[in-house]
Amino acid sequence: MLTATVALSLNTWAYDVNPIITAMPALTIAPDAHGAGMGDIGAATTADMNSQFWNAAKYPFIEDKGGISASYTPWLRKLVNDIDLAYLAGFYRFDDKQAISASFTYFSMGKVSLVSANMVDPSADYVYAEAKPNEWSLDVAYSRKLHEYVSMAATLRFMYSDLNNGINYSGSGGESKEMYPAWTFAADVSLYYRQPIELPMGTSHFGLGFILSNLGGKMSYDKNVTSNFIPARMRLGVSYEIPFDNYNRLMASVECDRLLVPSTYSVYTEDKENYKWNTVDQQEYSKVSSPKGWWQSFNDAPGGAKEEFNEMRWGVGLEYSYNRQFFGRVGYSHENKMKGNRRYVTLGAGFKLSIVRFDVAYCIATAASNPLDQTMRFTLGFDLAGIKDLVNNKR
Repeated sequence: MLTATVALSLNTWAYDVNPIITAMPALTIAPDAHGAGMGDIGAATTADMNSQFWNAAKYPFIEDKGGISASYTPWLRKLVNDIDLAYLAGFYRFDDKQAISASFTYFSMGKVSLVSANMVDPSADYVYAEAKPNEWSLDVAYSRKLHEYVSMAATLRFMYSDLNNGINYSGSGGESKEMYPAWTFAADVSLYYRQPIELPMGTSHFGLGFILSNLGGKMSYDKNVTSNFIPARMRLGVSYEIPFDNYNRLMASVECDRLLVPSTYSVYTEDKENYKWNTVDQQEYSKVSSPKGWWQSFNDAPGGAKEEFNEMRWGVGLEYSYNRQFFGRVGYSHENKMKGNRRYVTLGAGFKLSIVRFDVAYCIATAASNPLDQTMRFTLGFDLAGIKDLVNNKR
């Protein structure tokens, strides 16, 4: 039923649209307000409590000893009012060289009506149940400095997706396709480079980040009859932070990323009047292993090298900080119209006072009918070492 729905939705789109379809797409959503306020980037920016999602290798460079943060996103509020993304992240730095971190992501899709795929009479009501689909992931990472300016991290992740709460249609009138919760394991490998550069007005920092995320097995909702790729991803970012004086600083960052997932239902055109379809059979697609799919994703687009390039998403962001306590952010995210057309400007702000940090981000779509328009994110973080000192002082 899920496969048929995806195929139908793709067949009804415009001919020049060819997005990459994955299981658990929520894992590609920026969960925190810091990265979201800078155009959904974070591979090479300064380390913070939410670096687990962007690049866990940044944690050895963070100033705090330990911290925990919670983020909340009321998702797609222009369309529905019951889809939410929640994110919890924390870290502990053992010393100046190594740290451990973890995060939990929960995506609720609200309440949906389950409809039988065996509709004989389209005018009849075939809603047989209601479900609350949800997906979540739990991960833990270890990061370590390999050099004064270089660190690496390895992350292990468990992923779980339940689209129908185990409710299956068993009525008469045709065959029914049962669905079951899907799960798998995945891993991230990340690299971070941060070098100080002395300038007359203070110390600037050059940053470089690279991450391969969600490298793992596929997910099946029908007991391995068919399978779906998870959103394996490659991300590369560059940043530069420059001080104007002892209080004012500006950081600029540019980032690109792409899914390491092969094309499924592909559409392309030879001219304006003749359309050609290149539809990959779902059974054959399911036989492609994860490692093979990662490599295949670089050369299987029906539009050739041009379409492969269009599969990249680009982001750019600026962050102004005053005394490293008050922050203002702006960014832009660009996705090709053939691959989803998610284009938007982001605005963000935040403050860090004593043991508390609060950030907020806002999205303004620049593409017509973009459901991401007016999306907000909120993040609240706490410095655990500061809390400990506060408790000890009260004693």
